[in-house]
Parts: sequence; structure tokens; C-alpha cells
Amino acid sequence: MLVELNDKNFKEETGKGLKLVDFYTTWCKFCINQENILKELSDNGFWIGKVDCDKFSDIANSNGITGFPSFILFKNGKIAAQFSGFHTKPQLLNKLMNYI
Repeated sequence: MLVELNDKNFKEETGKGLKLVDFYTTWCKFCINQENILKELSDNGFWIGKVDCDKFSDIANSNGITGFPSFILFKNGKIAAQFSGFHTKPQLLNKLMNYI
């Protein structure tokens, strides 16, 4: 499931379990291309949150996001991994499998 995150639901949604969060912008070509891969992963049972950094720059800033797309993998509310740039489906699955 792809979940749109904002300043009202971010902490609650990322607070429990393993959650991958995509920090993106609508004008970034890499972000646009990444969207299809994230949809595939979410359709296969992975929880993926998305933060529109143009609308919610405070969330991006508080998490140290400086480029797009960027990802943070939260485990029970704590950062387990952080990486940036476009990733293929196998690359993302490999990163996720290290924490499952």
C-alpha cells in the first residue's frame, strides 16, 4: 500500500513496524520513474509511505533530506537505513530484505 504522509500522520504511520518512506518531488524525473516500482512493491504487500517534499518540506528537513528521490527505512520509529537516488526493483528488494 502506498500511503501519502503529511505533518499530521508521519510519526504515527512510521512509529511501528518496518516502513519504507519515499521522499519525492513532483518535478523530479527520477521520482516520477521511481513511482511505478514503488507501486509494484506496495501491490506485493510492502508498506511504502510517500512524502511530497514541496508540500511538506519541514518533514524532509527534519530527516536530513537533500536530494530526490531519497528513502528512509524506519523500524519501530527509528531510522534503520537511509539511501538516495533512483533504485530498481531488485535493488530496493535487496535493501528491504536486510531488515525483514
